[in-house]
Amino acid sequence: MSVTDLESSGSPIKNKTKQGKTLKRTLFTIGQTPTKTQAICIGIATFIILFVIWWLATSTGKVKPIFLPGLEQVWNRLIKLASQGILWEDLQSSLYRIMIAFLISSVMSIIIGILAGCYGFVKAMVEPLVDFIRYMPVVAFVPLTILWTGTDDFQKFLVIWIGTFFQQVLMMIDAVKRVPKDFIGLGRTLGMNDGKILFKIVLPSALPDIWDALRISLGWAWTWLVLAELVASTSGLGYRIVVSQRYFQTDTIIGYILLLGVLGLITDQIMRAAERFLFRYNKRG
Repeated sequence: MSVTDLESSGSPIKNKTKQGKTLKRTLFTIGQTPTKTQAICIGIATFIILFVIWWLATSTGKVKPIFLPGLEQVWNRLIKLASQGILWEDLQSSLYRIMIAFLISSVMSIIIGILAGCYGFVKAMVEPLVDFIRYMPVVAFVPLTILWTGTDDFQKFLVIWIGTFFQQVLMMIDAVKRVPKDFIGLGRTLGMNDGKILFKIVLPSALPDIWDALRISLGWAWTWLVLAELVASTSGLGYRIVVSQRYFQTDTIIGYILLLGVLGLITDQIMRAAERFLFRYNKRG
């Protein structure tokens, strides 16, 4: 195996610089990426360190439980809420809302983004409007959505849609714009019409980036879900956080925040795994 092959494989080898010095490649070298095993171990170690710091801060009594409850207290609180059925009811309500709203937002943004990325007229019409609206604070729309639709689930859908749709459209346009022009030119050379170029060249090339954009925007959707449930709601993870705040139930607040983080991490990893399976033809995989 040549030195070039060893370098491309990511193995920690020694390279000679122009000055004649040897450089050993490690994870602290610019451009050096960890292996899958190393990445998992480092990630787990990071969480362990954070939890140890939390445990030390609470077990020694330096931080009062009303400000930061201990790990055991938070865990017991979640177990109690789960045994009472409250946790599962809140989780079911939140998952239903985010699934419906994110699905609607994603389908709309994919269709509009692909059209705008392919056709100059659609882009000239859509992009300025999206750029204008996406800078408007979503929080300011919450009272308006209550006036427009009331306080039922449709209001929650609308808040999540406002927070994700306009950002998604721009990301979809960028995904389509990254399709190499040579691919489209090859389709023209082969006599393909616009429809065949769109479905046989543009979409297969842009789908990995579109999926990655959906994965990133799903994190925003979780944030706007909690915002929607913080106001005028009777169930959900965000609603339970507000109720717990009124009664200074810090253990419930911390527990639900951690639960939101776990849910976000799980959905992110599921979409990463699905990307590797669905788009095996993509070089990035």
